Amino acid sequence: MIVFVSPSPEASAALGEAIGEAAAPGLVIAFRGDLGAGKTTLAKGIARGLGVPDEVTSPTYTIASEYEGRLPLRHVDAYRLRSADEFEDAGGELWLAPDGVCLVEWSENVEGALPRDTVTIAIEIGSGDARRFTIEGARLEEAPGFRPAVDLLAVGVKTGAGT
Repeated sequence: MIVFVSPSPEASAALGEAIGEAAAPGLVIAFRGDLGAGKTTLAKGIARGLGVPDEVTSPTYTIASEYEGRLPLRHVDAYRLRSADEFEDAGGELWLAPDGVCLVEWSENVEGALPRDTVTIAIEIGSGDARRFTIEGARLEEAPGFRPAVDLLAVGVKTGAGT
């Protein structure tokens, strides 16, 4: 488990960028967090880390958006889906394709459709813009260079030198 406490949306996006830089094909990330927790902010940072040039927005009404970067990025908002079957019927197999990275907001709605090695990122709202990110899953925790990158971000946040 990796825990990162972010004081700002900029630091949250920087965490996302570190995730995107460490991402390998087939990575699936399940976001957990209340409305306004920062799931889309984190997704924007991940996209930046993957070299996606487009503006990333929440796919609330379209259910999924796909972006091209170093790896294809598929951003799914499962808020309107109520089951693993609905996820699969809506295109889940394509979104989980092993050539890219898949981010799933409101993942608890479709948990049964996600692979066993899915990484979970729980986001807790603190005071003001502060957020606590708890990252669980070997595919990211053990990714080369990821843990040191998060440690550097945390040092920068503590000293005021980071984002």
